[in-house]
Amino acid sequence: MARFRPINRDIEYLFPPSVQDWLPETHLARYIANVIESLDLSEIEQAYAGRGSEAYHPASLMSLLIYGYATGVFSSRKIEMATYDSVAFRYLACNRHPDHDTLATFRRRFGEKFQALFVQVLQIAQANRLSQFGTVSLDGTKLHANASRHSALSYGHAEKLEAQLKEEVQQLLAQAESADAAKLPEGLSVPSEIARRQDQLAAIATAKAKIEARAKARYEREKAEFDAKLAAREDKAAKAGKKPGGKPPAPPSATPREEDQINLTDDASRIMKVAGGGFEQCYNAQAVVDTETMLVMVPEVTQAANDKQQVEPMLEKLRTLPEGLNAPKKLLADAGYFSEGNVQACHKAEVTPLIAPGREGHHPHWRERFSEPQPLAEDATAVEAMKHALKTQAGRQAYALRKQTVEPVFGIIKSVMKFRQFLLRGLANVRNEWTLVCLAWNLKRMAVLRPNSVRRA
Repeated sequence: MARFRPINRDIEYLFPPSVQDWLPETHLARYIANVIESLDLSEIEQAYAGRGSEAYHPASLMSLLIYGYATGVFSSRKIEMATYDSVAFRYLACNRHPDHDTLATFRRRFGEKFQALFVQVLQIAQANRLSQFGTVSLDGTKLHANASRHSALSYGHAEKLEAQLKEEVQQLLAQAESADAAKLPEGLSVPSEIARRQDQLAAIATAKAKIEARAKARYEREKAEFDAKLAAREDKAAKAGKKPGGKPPAPPSATPREEDQINLTDDASRIMKVAGGGFEQCYNAQAVVDTETMLVMVPEVTQAANDKQQVEPMLEKLRTLPEGLNAPKKLLADAGYFSEGNVQACHKAEVTPLIAPGREGHHPHWRERFSEPQPLAEDATAVEAMKHALKTQAGRQAYALRKQTVEPVFGIIKSVMKFRQFLLRGLANVRNEWTLVCLAWNLKRMAVLRPNSVRRA
């Protein structure tokens, strides 16, 4: 006869339960809690006034957020529910249950402090000798904004809609004046209809003003480029003694274009082309990744769809890191970052660039893997020297690390951690959230590398 263990949900504990008995020693939640509680949280702690009831400790709330992002739970409501349903979340919350408003407020209020905590975690990795931090990879990925592209309004459509609404307001005013002579449609409230359209007109006026401001900023940027091209053309003509061939550069315009858009939900986001085709409302998330450990060293978010302008800002952010983290020897990047200016910026920062000058074929001849290029000319430029280095076996081997490091990081963040869309809106909030995502990734990665650090000690 089969024997079964009895179903008894009323069993009592012989001793008081302890949260320490709930998780194995190697669990990710334990590692996150240990690291976060070892950080200097004094700036966050000092922001609390100390009045009213006792607040949840910042280390506890921070651990809950990081573990949530590391395991694909981003919503503050879902994290609150997980403190009831999940053993790991109950452990981090010390068997308490911070409500979703507390978690959401903490994330927004102290988002700017996440960068300091991010750097402290990198220093822990450095102290544990996880890497020499000598070679880094730079890349970007498009992440959806918390806004639909269908909420975008173009300048041309805004003007048409503005004219239509103004005409409707005049029609309603005329209808109100003739209300005594003609019966109004049933349910029509002329003041309410006029007020609704006036609110829409105010929103459109605000949107148009922002588009015009962007157009002005674009004009100033393009005007500088136009002046530089014109000066170079005139200098060439003076040296040659004749008019240069080709059309002269067209001057930019400060007038907004009809296709210029703004999103009414998150006006800081931009329409960007995404992988697989199509366009979505996105931000461009950037990351500098250590090739030895795959730890993110610098997280950043930009509104520019193109990556070419991101090399210098990311190098500058690298230089602000503590000693031992701020001086990589090599920078790897794909063709989207290539320009002569970026190569010069790397040399100025004393970093050897390996930036692909263009896309390479997927199936090169097998002899190319074993051949060496001709010796480099003595008067070669910095770009020519970099192209030569990329053709050497050592250069190809070094550049191959890019696909093995930064691209897998983005793939794991999107597919394993399931972070594909920002929850917060506005560029500042989105940057703070991306820092939180990369902080969660680094701790998740360091938990895996931890045995290696023990063996090296």
